[in-house]
Amino acid sequence: MRNETVKSIGDYIREQREQARISVRQLAQAAGVSNPYLSQIERGLRKPSADILQQIAKGLRISAEALYVQAGILEDRPADTGVRSALLADQELSERQKQVLIEIYESFRKENAAAAEAQAVAATEAADDTKTSKSSWSDATAEAEQDERSGDANDVPDQTVPPIR
Repeated sequence: MRNETVKSIGDYIREQREQARISVRQLAQAAGVSNPYLSQIERGLRKPSADILQQIAKGLRISAEALYVQAGILEDRPADTGVRSALLADQELSERQKQVLIEIYESFRKENAAAAEAQAVAATEAADDTKTSKSSWSDATAEAEQDERSGDANDVPDQTVPPIR
């Protein structure tokens, strides 16, 4: 009895190889595996390791992540906005086109997250500067009031400041 995950990864690899229009022999050579071993993977007779999947992904010029997800090694990302799922489900795009679009999409999301983080840091620093300014102002005001109450006006040369009552 065959493992359905093994069968589906083999079917997926065959489908990607056929879309790329390369032979089993060419993919085996590009991936650095034997022709019979790759054929057995495609037919669902062998379960490839993560390393072999990575080599096959390089040979197919697709992301290893796509093969890991198909093989059940890696869970598909839970924080999916739907864009990723839509791209992966589109039958009119090749696997290479899907991966390029996903990479572009992810780079935009990372760029926006970095910009938002930088903006949050700047806002925090500005708030800290405002607090520091207010506390410095408050400290200076309190000190001046204390000086006025005590009648100590030595900080201002040649001036006499009467105490406030």
